[in-house]
Amino acid sequence: MLEKIQVSNFAALGQDIDQCKVDALKEQAVNAVEKLEKGTGEGNDFLGWLHLPSSITEAELSDIEATAKSLRESCEFVVAIGIGGSYLGAKAVIEALSDSFDAYKPGNCKVLFAGNNIGEDYLADLMDLLKGRKFGIIVISKSGTTTEPAIAFRLLKDMLEQQEGKEVASKRIVAITDAKKGALRSLATQEGYKTYVIPDNVGGRFSVLTPVGLLPIAVAGYDVKALVAGATDMEKATGVNVPFGENIAAQYAAVRNALYNEGGKKIEIMVNYQPKLHFIAEWWKQLYGESEGKDGKGIFPASCDFTTDLHSMGQWIQDGERSIYETVISVETPNRELDFPHDDENLDGLNFLAGKRVDEVNKMAELGTRLAHVDGGVPNIRISVPVLNEYYIGQLIYFFEIGCGISGNILGVNPFNQPGVEAYKKNMFALLNKPGYEAESKAIQERLQNEK
Repeated sequence: MLEKIQVSNFAALGQDIDQCKVDALKEQAVNAVEKLEKGTGEGNDFLGWLHLPSSITEAELSDIEATAKSLRESCEFVVAIGIGGSYLGAKAVIEALSDSFDAYKPGNCKVLFAGNNIGEDYLADLMDLLKGRKFGIIVISKSGTTTEPAIAFRLLKDMLEQQEGKEVASKRIVAITDAKKGALRSLATQEGYKTYVIPDNVGGRFSVLTPVGLLPIAVAGYDVKALVAGATDMEKATGVNVPFGENIAAQYAAVRNALYNEGGKKIEIMVNYQPKLHFIAEWWKQLYGESEGKDGKGIFPASCDFTTDLHSMGQWIQDGERSIYETVISVETPNRELDFPHDDENLDGLNFLAGKRVDEVNKMAELGTRLAHVDGGVPNIRISVPVLNEYYIGQLIYFFEIGCGISGNILGVNPFNQPGVEAYKKNMFALLNKPGYEAESKAIQERLQNEK
C-alpha cells in the first residue's frame, strides 16, 4: 500500500488558537461529512464529484487514453479551450508533472490553453504559432456560449478548417459538453466531433477528474489511471466512516474555520517550495474562492511561491497585518537529484553547502521560514506530499475537494453555487449590446452618462 499525503496542524495552534477551539468544531466537521454523504446540505444537486474517483470505470479511462493517443499522434499542438474549472485543473496537473522547460524542447505533442482570457495579443500570438502546424482542439463548455471560450473556439475552428479542410478538422476536434443541450452539443452532433459529457451534477471547479481534466492531462502524456487511483484512495481515507482523528480533510476544514472564527485569520496563503506547484495553487484558489466567498463570508485564498516570493512578499507576511495564515505544500522527495559542488576559491562563501543536495537547502529554507512565520504570529498548516507524481497529485486534488465541501458546510454557505460571477457578465453583455439585453444596455449607458 502506498503512502498518503499527510497534514500537520501543530504550527497552526498556539498564540492565536488552541486545540480546544479546533475540537469545538469536531462535531460540525463530522456533521458536514455526513451531510455530503447523505446529500442533505445546500447545493446537494452538485455532489457528483464526491464518489467520482471510485465510480470511473476502466473502460471510460481507456477510451480517454485512446482519444488522447489519436490526438498526440496527429498533432504537434493540442489547444484546450475553456475557462475557470474547465482549464485550471488540467493546467495545474500538467504543470506539476512536466519538465520545467518542456515548452522549449522539441518532440512530444504540447498542450496549450486558450479561452481563459479575452486578450487579443494572446490569441493573435497563438494563431501565429499554429499557422501551418498540425494542431487539434479540445473545446470544453457546457453551453458553448460562454464568451471567452466561444471566442477562442470560433477563431481556432475556422483556422483549423481553413488549414486542413472540414473533414480532417472534425477528426481533430473533441467537444466536452452537455449530454443533450446547448450550442456546442448541437455543433458537435452536426459536425461529428468526438464528444465527452460534463456531468450535470459536477460543477466546473470540481471537474478535474472528469473528461474536462483527464483528456488534456492524457494528451500531455500523463497516466490518468494513476491520477484517479490516488484520488480513489483519498476518497476512502476521508469518507463518512473515517473517524475525525484520522480524517485529514475534516481536520483541515476544522482548523481553517477555527482560525477564521476564533483567530481572526481572514486570508489563507497557499505556499509551495516547488515552482511546478504554482498552478496547483491557482486551481485551489478558484476551488475555495468560488465555494466559500459568499453571503459576506469566506477566507480569502491567496498564494505565494517560496523561496521566490520571500524576496517580495516576505516582509508583509512577517510583519504586516496579522490576518493571515499559511498552508504549505511540502514535497518530501524531488524527482531529480542535484548535489552542490565544492569551489577551491569559495568567493561566494558557499562551501559550507558543498556535497549537500540542493533540496536539503530548500528544506532548511522551508523549516526556517515556517519557524520565523509562526514566531511572528502567522499560523502554519503543512501538507506533506511524498513525491510529485500522478498518484499523489490525485490524492491532493481529492483532499482539497472534500476539504472544501466540509469547510463550506461548517462556514454555513452553499459551497456549490457561484451567484456572484454573473454580475459582471450582465454588465459586459449590456455594454456590447448583445441581443436580449436591450433594457440593460439602455440603463447602463444612462448610468455612464450621469457619472461623467
